[in-house]
Amino acid sequence: MMEAPVCLIENRKNRLHVSEDALQLLSDIQNPVVVVSIVGLYRTGKSYLMNKLAGKNSGFSLGSTVQAKTKGIWMWCVPHPDKPNQTLVLLDTEGLGDPEKGSPENDIWIFSLAVLLSSTLVYNSVGTIDQTALDKLHFVTELSKHIKTKSSSTPGDTGDTSGFVGFFPTFVWAVRDFTLQLNWDGKPITEDDYLEINLKLKKGDKKKDKAFNLTRECIRLFFPTRKCFVFDCPTTRDNLCNVEQMSDYQLHKGFVEQAKKFCRHIYETSREKTLPGGHTVTGNLLAKLVQGYVDTISSGNVLCLENEVLALAKIQNMAAVEKAVAHYAQLMSQRVELPTETSQELLDVHKKCEEEALQMFMDCAFKDDEHQFQAEFMKKVESKKEEYCSKNEQESSDICSASLNSLSENLEQNINNGSYSRPGGHQEFVNDLQKVEKEFLEIPKKGIMAGKILKEFLQSKENIRKAILQSDLSLQEKEKEIEEKKMNAKALELEQEVQRQEMKMLQQKFEDQKRSYEMNHQKLMEKMEEERKQMKEEYEKMMQSKLREQEALFEEGFCKQANQLKEEIKQLKTKKEAVDEPGWIKRHVDSLGKKITGVYSTVANWFKRS
Repeated sequence: MMEAPVCLIENRKNRLHVSEDALQLLSDIQNPVVVVSIVGLYRTGKSYLMNKLAGKNSGFSLGSTVQAKTKGIWMWCVPHPDKPNQTLVLLDTEGLGDPEKGSPENDIWIFSLAVLLSSTLVYNSVGTIDQTALDKLHFVTELSKHIKTKSSSTPGDTGDTSGFVGFFPTFVWAVRDFTLQLNWDGKPITEDDYLEINLKLKKGDKKKDKAFNLTRECIRLFFPTRKCFVFDCPTTRDNLCNVEQMSDYQLHKGFVEQAKKFCRHIYETSREKTLPGGHTVTGNLLAKLVQGYVDTISSGNVLCLENEVLALAKIQNMAAVEKAVAHYAQLMSQRVELPTETSQELLDVHKKCEEEALQMFMDCAFKDDEHQFQAEFMKKVESKKEEYCSKNEQESSDICSASLNSLSENLEQNINNGSYSRPGGHQEFVNDLQKVEKEFLEIPKKGIMAGKILKEFLQSKENIRKAILQSDLSLQEKEKEIEEKKMNAKALELEQEVQRQEMKMLQQKFEDQKRSYEMNHQKLMEKMEEERKQMKEEYEKMMQSKLREQEALFEEGFCKQANQLKEEIKQLKTKKEAVDEPGWIKRHVDSLGKKITGVYSTVANWFKRS
């Protein structure tokens, strides 16, 4: 938990800079994050509400003069009070409309960042929701000029704004120091009713009518999920400068109750920050988003959300490959004791480690539409497995060679001093050689190379044996021929056994590679099915929001705007139906096979030829 807020995005001389220290704090958070941002005019009490969300009276700087205190965007990361596996990230933005600032463009970018980074956006204003209050929220009308959803779109393209719903947060309007009665036409209304009434459009084609409607249309289009809270003044005007030090019982009772209601709503309804496609954003991922957005803004370019997500996905997926492969290597080093007695023993451990590493990759990666990163993961794990197989063989070879060298010391000494160069020496040599072989086979934990190293050892003694056989005067030529055939038969039998073992190991590797591909294929199927479900939900959510807005526009008599939404709804329906087609997943999954051509080809081709 952070003890106090830190500046995440500094605003120096009307230029935005990311604080490296704050970014590192955010990067260290591996939990999913719920991000709540607050925006509004300066000196309207934004910071006090954010402190309440953090469960504190103080933290974000309040200030008690006409001069704005908060500069840039400040961040406070605290454990979520209701969800133990999530982190609540609170973002307090500098006041909009500060006369000390020389660039209105700066306000627009602060507002845009608050929108793009949030799960929930709180707009804080004072007094009432009237034309003046809506005019001060004109930044929402600038969003389409500074942000586009697709690279093919142009800034200000009205057709592009329909995609904003997938990126934008829920919208909460907090009206401070509210003194009116919530009544309309003599009947009581809710706070939400109050907001919606004030968002109704005015009929007419005059310039002033269009100006009246513009902000309202943008709010309704961009933020289909809306909520309103009205607050009494917390205390008397004279005490406002001491509000941080005041306990709840010292504040107006109505304000305390409204603040608790506001906090409870935020805690219960604010969802994890997600990207289009439903990928959950962690603190680490949010840090990368912050850096990417600010870098683009600083370069003077229009923010393209599609490009930002793709760039983020590339960075994240590369990191996911490295993280998952490192996890695989760590698991293997912990679970495998080399050399293993059989090749299958190593492959069984590899199977479990690969499965855990693959799950880690799947959890971290997103928008790997061409599956190039999953293919890269498969290649690297296969390469690591082959390293372990080679190391397993080498460890076994070293142990076997050292054992045979130790066991054959007397044999080598007798060869060197000519002890076998006498009548009956051949049989004595064979007996000593068999003794070495028998003692070697009784040694435990020699590993998978025992047969091959023994064969090579016996082959290395074959010329010596033949020379001893030919010089043994106690044997007749016929006996020598019989002895030679017997030894050749044994050598052939050992050679065939070694070949059978090698073929068996290749068969096991081949079967393991088939299993690995099938596992990757199955995991991808499951992920694509989940992504399809999320995409359908997103399309359905956008369609429902537009249908509600369309219905409201028809009721208000704005048929032209309603018919424009009808076309957007039709396009969304077409996209949803395309995702719902049975072949949608198959097309995506089949492309994985093309990406991994050659990963398993060496063993597979060798095995087929054999």
